[in-house]
Amino acid sequence: MALLFKTLPQRSMQLRNRIVVSPMCQYSATDGLPNDWHLVHLGSRAVGGAGVVFTEATAVSPEGRISPDDTGLWNASQLEAWTRIAAFVAAQGAMPGIQLAHAGRKASTFAPWKGHGAVAAGEGGWTPVAPSALAFDDDYPLPRALEAEGIAKVIADFRAAAQRALDGGFRIIELHAAHGYLLHQFLSPLSNRREDAYGGSFDNRTRLLREVVVAIRNVWPESLPLWLRISATDWAQGGWDIEQSIALCRDMESLGIDLVDVSSGGLTPQQKITLGPGYQVPFAARIRREAGIATGAVGMITEPQQAERILADGDADAIVMAREMLRDPYFPRRAAKALGVEIKPPDQYLRAW
Repeated sequence: MALLFKTLPQRSMQLRNRIVVSPMCQYSATDGLPNDWHLVHLGSRAVGGAGVVFTEATAVSPEGRISPDDTGLWNASQLEAWTRIAAFVAAQGAMPGIQLAHAGRKASTFAPWKGHGAVAAGEGGWTPVAPSALAFDDDYPLPRALEAEGIAKVIADFRAAAQRALDGGFRIIELHAAHGYLLHQFLSPLSNRREDAYGGSFDNRTRLLREVVVAIRNVWPESLPLWLRISATDWAQGGWDIEQSIALCRDMESLGIDLVDVSSGGLTPQQKITLGPGYQVPFAARIRREAGIATGAVGMITEPQQAERILADGDADAIVMAREMLRDPYFPRRAAKALGVEIKPPDQYLRAW
């Protein structure tokens, strides 16, 4: 059997294959509530045959949303709405996963098709929080630097959201520490100028992430996997880089992380990214090899043979797909045919098998 369609053991679970639907923001929620759009969007990709289907970046607090249109998991109404979606995804044979996130200084901005930059208070905006009072860009809101009480709240919010995720039927959490959002902001010296226990040295800059992982693991069962998404590099001089990523990931397995989803960038508009098919795969390969932890490869992976080769070369343990899954929710079924694997469709579609 093709490696792409071999099961992937994750603690007490077996993922039916190595294809993962990446978290992709839909900017279609009201008051953090997912709706029928999210049910159909995520459900169709579960029907399409993916092994794991992740929600979009789901905010752990109102101020943690990227935009006023983001989903959240900070109250009972959101939990109820997510429970229906998680159950449908699971019923199709995919593992329902949720990405928990806090946007930090990149919060209170417009959905891409509604505008750019800061959303004013009169339009539903708010003052973001960050490790330091440094705006992401000229037209982004100026954040308030978190004090000790605010940091404690962030940790508590992640813990509470993880408990709700469990209650809602999710079986994998991915912790979002990439793409310039709050946890990544603490990691990078370009955005973290603190002089206390959460800034300066590598150990201090990684402290909040480590504390959040521990807090989540305190409520997330040992039998269920916890994944971490990082940006392996800021693609900017003086920023977070692959060497620091490897050092971070060496500690993560002992704290309870099962797989690192390796992306890159998003911290600064001054980034200079070298794009190309599979351009982030070498980062996943180095972390897997040098940190000794399972990885997921993501970024311009569009063809079945390309995905299979990444696994065959030992560069990653899973293939995390975003834009190709927007183009083709049934990519796993197309990939199976291309790689000579037969996967059964839902009973409702058997007549076309």
